[in-house]
Amino acid sequence: MRTRFEPEAEDEFEAACGLLVDRLVRWAGEQGLPVDGFTAETALDYRHRATADGRLGLWEPRHVEELLLSWLPQQVTELPGEERGDAPGTLRTLLRYLHAAQLADPRGPSLQDSLAAVDRVADRHLAAMTDRTRWGLAKFWAMTAAEQGVDVQDGAAFQRFADRAQRGEVAYDQQALATIMERRLTGRALSDVARAEPQLPVMLPPDDELRRRAEASTTVAQLRGLAEWAGQGGRPVTATGRLRMAEARELVDVLGTGDKIEGVRSSADLPRLGLLVEWAKKARLVRVVKGRLYAVAKARPVLADPLQLWLRAFDACFELRQALIGARSGRHVESMFFDVYEDVLDDVLNTLYSLPYPMPWPRLRDTVHLAYRTSLQLDAGLDLQHRMWFEHADRDLRAVLDLLDDLGAIERDRGMADPVFLDIDLSDAGPELLADMPPELAELLGVAGAATDPAARERADARREELTAGPVELIRLTELGTRAVRQRLLAAGRDAPLVGELAQAPAAGLLGVLAEHYDPDAARTELADWITARGEREGALRQLTDAVRTMTFRTRAQAMLDVLSAALPDGEGERLLRTLRRDTQLAPPALNALAHRELLSPEDMTDAEQLLVLAESLLQLVELAGGGDGAEEMLRAQGPQARDAVAAALDSAHPDRAGLDELRQLAARALGTHGARIGRVRKARRSSGKSGRKRRR
Repeated sequence: MRTRFEPEAEDEFEAACGLLVDRLVRWAGEQGLPVDGFTAETALDYRHRATADGRLGLWEPRHVEELLLSWLPQQVTELPGEERGDAPGTLRTLLRYLHAAQLADPRGPSLQDSLAAVDRVADRHLAAMTDRTRWGLAKFWAMTAAEQGVDVQDGAAFQRFADRAQRGEVAYDQQALATIMERRLTGRALSDVARAEPQLPVMLPPDDELRRRAEASTTVAQLRGLAEWAGQGGRPVTATGRLRMAEARELVDVLGTGDKIEGVRSSADLPRLGLLVEWAKKARLVRVVKGRLYAVAKARPVLADPLQLWLRAFDACFELRQALIGARSGRHVESMFFDVYEDVLDDVLNTLYSLPYPMPWPRLRDTVHLAYRTSLQLDAGLDLQHRMWFEHADRDLRAVLDLLDDLGAIERDRGMADPVFLDIDLSDAGPELLADMPPELAELLGVAGAATDPAARERADARREELTAGPVELIRLTELGTRAVRQRLLAAGRDAPLVGELAQAPAAGLLGVLAEHYDPDAARTELADWITARGEREGALRQLTDAVRTMTFRTRAQAMLDVLSAALPDGEGERLLRTLRRDTQLAPPALNALAHRELLSPEDMTDAEQLLVLAESLLQLVELAGGGDGAEEMLRAQGPQARDAVAAALDSAHPDRAGLDELRQLAARALGTHGARIGRVRKARRSSGKSGRKRRR
């Protein structure tokens, strides 16, 4: 049971969502908690389709508010006369279930904090549901039709209404519709949120060490010095807000900007000082009021903390477009970079983040060129005019890299590019991907034969020659830069794992995150830190295996055991699996893991163990199919041999008796047999189908 799916993995998500909602409804009934299956499904749909990270098991206050006040009002139609659903109640039950089933991401809020977030917005949910400006377009017209007496369930009647609306014969709320359309056209609808690429886990030193490095930054010292110079009494500035030349000369010397002051008549001609003043303004360290430059009183705590001051300066870089690369006079024009400055800077930093190798300048440059071509819809050619445009933009990008280098956010060196940046092997990508791939992207990735345009092929060959001919400039984030970019990623709702942040996580939460979000090397480090934090190794391992033992989702238990055994050092994982081979509860996934890693062949298993593996495989397939109808379809697709496999599995000693009972019932329906004819008779459990009203989205 995964809690994150790629946007294109629709079948896998739908199956997992169906299974999760079925079990939620069953659990809620046992606990006496309110739940509506449709609302729960819509909530999971929101996290999958309308958020940057797509993590079903992590609910921050912003997600709670967005679901109750935006997504449900936009997506769910409750027609006049229908009973209104208790969405806040269902969300509370879903949150409780995620924690009870050990599916909640331990990096998110506690259950108490999440429930408190629901309480804070619950009273506003009903008003949001009836606020027409929050509706989606389909809901708007469905509700308008229903309010005018149209049976929206009658397709013909609704089509007649639509025809009248197109002829202008229908009264409707024009202001609300204008708001809805403006939201759609400007890309502010939640359904337009793009899924962000997952980032690899990073390692960072403690904040005290980062604070020491920030204190050593020349830029930090200059920004602090500027604020102290301005002071609470302020310094006079010109009518245009610039420093007077006398004060500018003083500051050049005080701050050590390196600006040449001989023959200079205006502070506008002191580029470094001018940039620092603008930087301090954007960082909210100083401000101009009534002709004087003052230090911002509220910034005192920031100025006293080198790390916070450094982070404030880093964030302000995104607002320095005009100061850095703006046209200096009416005779100059901005580059292509100017128009997409914030987006490209964000993309560049996110590209550098968590890379295991430094990025060669030619690859970074061409990645940015692709962004220009896409955003500005440039053709793939490279005539003289285009070349001049790109060179101008490259100079501006280098100016920004110089700024980040001076700040200490990146470091640059020279060396040979790692081979990973030369070509990307997409031989297994399939013809559909290669056929649909834009030629610019194929060129950038170095896909052999994909770039048929001669100019694109020429650029790709030139880049490869540039990367292999000798040392090139190599760029990577510093640890301070990594800290700052991670902070921005988290603020944007993206997943940015940090090795060490799971040290206090429960065992199930740790293994779940390692299985879904960590690469093998980071998983080994994180697991070792977690075990060390427990003090006693045997006790820590017992907690980890108990977490696998109590996981009710077979596929997730398997993933947890797999990552545990793979992340343990020096053959300890294999020894653990062989020990668990004799464990009544954990033998099935342990045998599966041993077989998958080719540490145990079928010939080396006893007959009873082979039955356990068969049963475990079938139970996991049922989950992957989503249970219910999906599982029945899966069994029917297997043909007659499925009956014998199910019968053998039901005769095994597999410990998940409830799962075997469900398998029996599914097989009886799918294969057209009575439950008594497949294995031994067991009491059938109550159906776990979804509850709740059928409402339209």
